[in-house]
Amino acid sequence: MVSRRSVLMYGFAGVPAIAAAGAVGGMWATRHTVEQAAFTNRLAIPPLARSRRDRQGRRVFDLRAAAGTMQFRPGAPTETWGINGPYLGPTLRARRDETVLVNVRNDLPEETTLHWHGMHVPAVMDGGPHQIIAPGTTWSPTWTIRQQAATLWYHPHPHGRTSRHVHHGLAGMFIIDELEALALPRRYGVDDIPVIVQDKRLNDDNQLNEEIPTIGGIGVLGDLITVNGTVAPYLDVRSKRVRLRLLNASNSRFYNFGMADDRSFALVGTDGGLLAAPIDTHRVQLSPGERAEIVVCLRPGERVVLRSYRSDLGINIGDQRFAGGGDILDILELRAASELDPSPPLPATLAERPRLDVSSPAARRTFELADFKINGLAMNPGRIDVGVAKDTTEIWEVANLDQMPHNFHVHDVQFLILSIDGGPPRPESTGWKDTFYVKPGTRARIALRFADYTDPDMPYMYHCHVLWHEDQGMMGQFVVLGPGQRPGVLPMSHSHG
Repeated sequence: MVSRRSVLMYGFAGVPAIAAAGAVGGMWATRHTVEQAAFTNRLAIPPLARSRRDRQGRRVFDLRAAAGTMQFRPGAPTETWGINGPYLGPTLRARRDETVLVNVRNDLPEETTLHWHGMHVPAVMDGGPHQIIAPGTTWSPTWTIRQQAATLWYHPHPHGRTSRHVHHGLAGMFIIDELEALALPRRYGVDDIPVIVQDKRLNDDNQLNEEIPTIGGIGVLGDLITVNGTVAPYLDVRSKRVRLRLLNASNSRFYNFGMADDRSFALVGTDGGLLAAPIDTHRVQLSPGERAEIVVCLRPGERVVLRSYRSDLGINIGDQRFAGGGDILDILELRAASELDPSPPLPATLAERPRLDVSSPAARRTFELADFKINGLAMNPGRIDVGVAKDTTEIWEVANLDQMPHNFHVHDVQFLILSIDGGPPRPESTGWKDTFYVKPGTRARIALRFADYTDPDMPYMYHCHVLWHEDQGMMGQFVVLGPGQRPGVLPMSHSHG
C-alpha cells in the first residue's frame, strides 16, 4: 500500500530536493521549489516533424512509437516511450485547408492509439479507444484541417491505459499555423517556444512509479517537473518578446502559471486558437490537457522564472494538498541576451470574436461528474451515450458533484463557455475551448456546434482529462448523425494493421 507521504525530489544537474513546507496529519507535504532550483539544463526544443507531399497533394508525416530511455536524474536511466525519439514526439505543423496524412507505426510492446487532441476530424480518424494500433502495425489517418490557427497536441487514448501511456512520454504538439502573418513571435524554437510541462514520479531505481496512492483519488502526481523532457531548464531569449505555447501534458497536476517577479504578460490564445484580442494578466491556470499561448516581454540581460503558483481548485485544504494544488513550483528560467532583437507591438486584434447562435439550441443536455462516472454510468466501449445531429448547436450543462477536481474534454469540437454557476466566464475563458476545469459543486454551460462529419457507427469521446479518472470510467461516447441516421451498434474495439 502506497501512502501519500511526499517524496523528496533527488537533485539532478544542480537541482536540489524539494522542501516540505507543511503537512496534513503527517501524511502529505506541500511542495515548494521557489528559488531552490538551479536552472542548469538548456531547454530541449522538440524538432519539427519532417513531412513530404504525396501524389494527392497531402502533407505526409511519419511517426513511430517505440521504447527509449531518458536520464532524468543521476543513476540508472529511466525507461520511457517516445515518438521518433526516446521521449515525447516531434511537433507537427500544418495550415488550415491543408490535407494531412499521418502514418503512425506502433513498435511498442503493447497496443496503443494516437488521439489528435483539439482537432476537428472524422470520428474514424480521431484516434480514440476504437482506433487501436496493434504492435508492429501502422495506422494512417487522413483529414483536411478545417479550423483556425491553434496549439493542439497528440497523445495515446487506449481504453483504461491512457494515464500509463502518457506518463511514459507519448505526447507532442500539433500546431495549426496562421493563414495571415500577424505581428506575433513566430520563429519556432527562437521566439515561438513549445512548453510541454509534465510531472514525473520515479522509484529509487529511477523507473516510473505508476502506483495509485490510496488517499486523494487524483492518480499519478509527480514531484519531478520536466519541460519538453528537460529537468531544471533554461531558455536563452534573443528577442524583446517571446511567445510560450504552454501545454499541461501532465496526468493529474494543475498549473497556475505566472512570472516569479509577478510581471504581467499577454494571453493571446487558448485551446482552440487565438483570442479576439490580447488579455493582459498575471496568471493563467491550466488543468490537464489545456493550452495557453502567452507573450512575455523581456529587458536585456535579465533573468525571469516562469512559475506555477498555488492553484484555485475550489476544494478543502486537505484535498488541495492531496491534489497538489498547494504546490509552488519553478518551471523554466528565461535568460535574456545582453542585446535583444526588436519585436513589434502586439496587434490590438488577433482573430474574429467567437460566436455561436444559442437562441434556439437543438438540445440541452446535462452531464454530471461523480464517482468516476458521468450521469451515473461508467465508460462502456460498446455503448453510444448520445446522438447529436449534424449542423446543429447544443447547450451542455456540466456539473461536478464530487469533492474531487474534474475537468471536461470533448473530442472533435471547440466549444464556448457560456456561464459558470450562472455568471459569465473569466475573460481568459472566452475563446474557443476543448477542455475546461469544473470545480466541485459547480455547474457550467457550454455551447457546441457539430459540423462536417457524420458517422452513426463510430463515436467521439467526452471525459474528464484527469487521466486516472478517465481510465476509471469517467468517460462517455457520442456520435454525429446525418438526416435519417440513428446511432449504430459499436464493436468493443477496432484494431488497425
